[in-house]
Amino acid sequence: MSQIIRRLGVAPRYRGSTGGGTCPDIFELADGNFAVIGTDVTDSLDTQLPDDAGRADYERIVVITRETLVKAKKDIPDA
Repeated sequence: MSQIIRRLGVAPRYRGSTGGGTCPDIFELADGNFAVIGTDVTDSLDTQLPDDAGRADYERIVVITRETLVKAKKDIPDA
């Protein structure tokens, strides 16, 4: 497994998370991939995936807040 090299965007505490209960986050990994901490909504959204989308048994559908992604936008590479 790869290592986290940096956070994209700002820390959850700067987005209003003070108790550790709502801490969506995005991290860039050393291998160039990204890791996301979000709310697991696999059970409720799995049947709503478009026909051309798929999910392996080991994959989960997670939701992050819009604010989390917007604050990370400046750190997301173009290519």
